[in-house]
Amino acid sequence: MTEVIVRKGEPVDRALKRLKSKLDAEGILEEVRRLRAFETPSQKHRRKARANAKRGRIKFRFSP
Repeated sequence: MTEVIVRKGEPVDRALKRLKSKLDAEGILEEVRRLRAFETPSQKHRRKARANAKRGRIKFRFSP
């Protein structure tokens, strides 16, 4: 479970921003959105293909 400890004197909105960035980094929000509604097999295939393509582009870009 993701948690953010509010530091002494820290504004709540800044702590919320840190929480949102942590959730985004862990992919929790994407998973919640994905599980909210039924995903057809073709949508699932398209989503995975897009993720693989993105991963490949990043790998190609940062490879020595």
